[in-house]
Amino acid sequence: MTAFLKNNLKKPLFALLFLINSAAFAQTDSVKRLNEINVKGYYNPQPILRALGAVSLLDSNQIINQPRNSLVSLVNTAPGVRMEERSPGSYRLSLRGSLLRSPFGIRNVKIYIDDFPLTDAGGNTYLNAIDMAGISSLEIYKGPEASIFGANTGGAVLINSLLKNKNEVSLSTTAGSYGLFHQIASVNQNFQNYSFNFTGGYQRSDGYRANSALKRRYIQTSQAWDYSVKGKLKAFIFYSDLDYQTPGGLTAAQFAANPQAARPATPTLPSAIGQKAAIYNKTFFAGLSNNYVLNEHFNHVVALFYSNTDFKNPFITNYEKREENTFGLRSFIEFTALQNNIKYNIQGGLESSSTTTNVNNFTNAQGIAANLIASDDLKANQTFGFLKLNIDVNKKLLVELASSLNFFNYNYQSYFPVAVVEKNRNFSARLMPKLAASYLFNESVSFRASISKGYSPPTLAEVRSSDNIINNDLRAEAGWNYEAGLRYQTKNKRLNIDGNVFYFNLQDAIVRRLNENDTEFFINAGGTKQLGTELQSSYWLIKTTQNRFLNGLLMRNSFTYSRFKFDQFQNAGNDFSGNDLTGVPKHTVVSSLELNFSKRLFLFAQHNYTSSIPLNDANTAFAQKYHLVDIKTGIRDLSIGKTALAVSFGINNLLNQTYSLGNDLNAAANRYFNPAMKRNFYANIGLTL
Repeated sequence: MTAFLKNNLKKPLFALLFLINSAAFAQTDSVKRLNEINVKGYYNPQPILRALGAVSLLDSNQIINQPRNSLVSLVNTAPGVRMEERSPGSYRLSLRGSLLRSPFGIRNVKIYIDDFPLTDAGGNTYLNAIDMAGISSLEIYKGPEASIFGANTGGAVLINSLLKNKNEVSLSTTAGSYGLFHQIASVNQNFQNYSFNFTGGYQRSDGYRANSALKRRYIQTSQAWDYSVKGKLKAFIFYSDLDYQTPGGLTAAQFAANPQAARPATPTLPSAIGQKAAIYNKTFFAGLSNNYVLNEHFNHVVALFYSNTDFKNPFITNYEKREENTFGLRSFIEFTALQNNIKYNIQGGLESSSTTTNVNNFTNAQGIAANLIASDDLKANQTFGFLKLNIDVNKKLLVELASSLNFFNYNYQSYFPVAVVEKNRNFSARLMPKLAASYLFNESVSFRASISKGYSPPTLAEVRSSDNIINNDLRAEAGWNYEAGLRYQTKNKRLNIDGNVFYFNLQDAIVRRLNENDTEFFINAGGTKQLGTELQSSYWLIKTTQNRFLNGLLMRNSFTYSRFKFDQFQNAGNDFSGNDLTGVPKHTVVSSLELNFSKRLFLFAQHNYTSSIPLNDANTAFAQKYHLVDIKTGIRDLSIGKTALAVSFGINNLLNQTYSLGNDLNAAANRYFNPAMKRNFYANIGLTL
């Protein structure tokens, strides 16, 4: 048996094929039915079997199996999704695309938390500001969702905060390798018509590499008040104080010699340690929403939100300071009616936000801001109106017609080194339509298809990148996506399979370039042709409430195939047309096995296979494929009086792979690699009262 597992552990399709073959033995009527899997959407909940789009739900049952100090391992279980962490705390996220636009941070993905856009009007999202402890579930919508979520070509992520329908106090402490220490405290209270949650987290680590320490202090609250039978008021507030060091990229030779090293000095540039390269981010976010049921047909929702970010970044070449403020509003009215077994649901509304940015760049004197290099003010304004019609015929055929009209402009004014009076750049209004349909053949099988258009203007971080030059030549990228999918679910819901195929033709793709001194700029790179397949499945081989030695055995699997190519892309005399899209692995397979024993004991194991990744547009440098194996075991919900105890122990990267999780694409001097942790350990203890 040991030899069998060893020989097959590194075969990426082994778990997938085993799961599909096992489906033939799935029982349908002899076991207790599991709960229906639903996605909330944005005030439009649906059973996942009937969902119109390619959506992955990551709920609390999946979150609890993953390390609680980072979202990366959890999010990468969703097919078509790639999340990277160049160093602890430095997130990057791509939905069906490349990270060419994101040297660090998250762009071209619209992210909401509860009722509120976390993405600012400039197109940036500080997801790393949020402690994972404050998240109860995520819904990831892949493919253009510009029809109801505004500017994006990648998709949208909806985050549900930690507001439970029960009273409890929970405490948790995690300690692990490389100085990892994470404390969480949460209080949840429900009254007759009022409920609230407060969650706080403190996390620190020394990091695997030199100059990669992290520290985050975080607090959030979610509150809900049913002030009448028709009205509900909700609030969400968080404050995050995040510091993390940035070790910088290594060449292949440096990576092989010492993966724990930070970027060394060169004859022309200082080292990451010498410049005290780091990110300091203090973010405050607040949102208030009101949901009012006007009558049996009409419902109105309005949400107001505000955020402030104090951002500092001592880097190799300069020291940047930014002050950002975002104000916004989202409002829509919903009409619902049922007539002759046809249900109509219409949502119409708008979302508008404005982000002002004051940015100053200084020379970096070993971590101290010295002489002023550049000073600018920028303001991004983003507004879109949307209309969505859902028609549900006989609870069989579900059709969606949706569209948004998108407006985007930015103002800029320079103060130093050359004063420039305020100027404005307006982008043409863009209409982003979507047509989607889902048909339920029976209670187990559904088919879906969609055509949608995505649109994404350049972010403020791309308009004014680290070369300190305001680039008014960047065009918005846009493209059409064609998709079809099939879902299967057994009657008892023990087996779920969801597969889809898509083709996305993107025009005017925005990509990053680097100058010789490592300052960056962005260009439009012709286009891309993206053909892909995604498959996700879950199967309860054993699920019982009886007190047996083995009460549960759950297998999950996700498979991604990405055939993404540059189209008509020429730059600096080079023709990259037909090359593989930079930063995208062709194959990814993530398989997991969860065993629940008697006495509340559990064992969880996960295997992630990622194929080689092109690191430059010429496809002359690649990151090698890797296999990550993580395991976690322990005891959950052990009752001691009125207290529930949880204890767990985990190992990440069990095979001790040497790999880079967060490559610097098209890097100057071939500094592509940001080595990730080798084998590491952690332990957790938690109490719930």
